[in-house]
Amino acid sequence: MVTRESTEFTDSFREELELLMRLRRDVRHFRQDPIDEAAFVRCLDLFQLAPSVGLSEPWRIIRVQSDAARAAALKNFEAANADALAGYSGEQAGIYANLKLSGMRDAPEQIAVYCDDGTEQGSGLGAATMPEMRRYSVVSAIMQFWLGLRAHGLGLGWVSILDPEQMNRDLDVPTEWKLIGYFCVGYPERRSNTPELQDVGWERRKGAVPVETR
Repeated sequence: MVTRESTEFTDSFREELELLMRLRRDVRHFRQDPIDEAAFVRCLDLFQLAPSVGLSEPWRIIRVQSDAARAAALKNFEAANADALAGYSGEQAGIYANLKLSGMRDAPEQIAVYCDDGTEQGSGLGAATMPEMRRYSVVSAIMQFWLGLRAHGLGLGWVSILDPEQMNRDLDVPTEWKLIGYFCVGYPERRSNTPELQDVGWERRKGAVPVETR
């Protein structure tokens, strides 16, 4: 059994960890039944375990729960999605038009995750030459949250087809906060071992990670 003091893990643990990563999906189809609040909060707590540049912990999370806020977010997505569709033609346009790119109408939990670029925590360590490191830190925390949700049988859908400035206005956030992502969370309506975009023929994963030597 692995304890907090242990510094080594078993082959079985490593295999389970890799399996968790393999089974993580970007979910668009959600059941509408409420999720377990304790499990959701426990997954949110995983943000605090993530690495952050200078220990700045720049993540800021908003639970989007009011009807007005959700309606504004959905309107934002639908406008951006229509604009995106107009940028495709031919077979790609046909595939795009049939993609479900948001679970916003069904997902019982929705959150907006921001990076506080103006945070004084960390005193700027590691961010002077690369200020974007704060945003990378938030993405690292999101990944931990994502895997935690999957381990609890929950799915996450990352909605990136949005106008971030409009989202900022609708949620009335400080000007120093930059939107990293809008996320739908809930129990998946169905599960798949492959990415949906691969299933519908949009794109395929590469067979190997490209690594170069200099």
